[in-house]
Amino acid sequence: MRLLILGGGVFLGRALLDAALARGHRVGVFNRGRARQAWPAGVDGLTGDRRGDLAPLAAAGPWDAAIDTCGYCPADVLPTARALAACPRYLFVSSVSAYAVHTQPGLREDAALASADGLAADAPITGETYGPLKAECERVLTRELGARLLVVRPGLIVGPGDPTGRFSYWPWRAAAGGRMLVPAAPAGAPLQVIDVRDLAGWMIGLLEQG
Repeated sequence: MRLLILGGGVFLGRALLDAALARGHRVGVFNRGRARQAWPAGVDGLTGDRRGDLAPLAAAGPWDAAIDTCGYCPADVLPTARALAACPRYLFVSSVSAYAVHTQPGLREDAALASADGLAADAPITGETYGPLKAECERVLTRELGARLLVVRPGLIVGPGDPTGRFSYWPWRAAAGGRMLVPAAPAGAPLQVIDVRDLAGWMIGLLEQG
């Protein structure tokens, strides 16, 4: 499979690149070249901007599948989807934050998504707009790509290369011992995580299975 990764330099994108190469796929990465410039042998590094310079995508195609790891608002995803109109499969990394309700456990994939009414296509990403904008990206891509679209909505991704420290800080701090300051949370409050390597391997498997 000739696979295009939009992003590919940080955390999930890096894990996807590693998983795809380990399984024998040919991989290209498209990004602005800010987070990473050196790529493994055989990887096509394409430098451009999804909101402006998409010419490298057309020049390097065709692709059997594309994975969009860094689409956060409609202004990101619409130009890219149109540039990849001939690509048979487009996997969009959304988020559980795209759901309208987060207080109900056991949500299904057909649960209602958050409304993006009143938000511009290039609205700033904040804690309040992140989920609604991801939901709107899904809607835009569904209209543009139809059955060629595959959406994955991860929750809290953890593991090697996490740039946020939002999870990894805690086990390392606990291992250090002594007194530590912790958030006030109800006893037994659930926390569901997924290792970035497991998620990446599963996503590559989805594309392999069509």
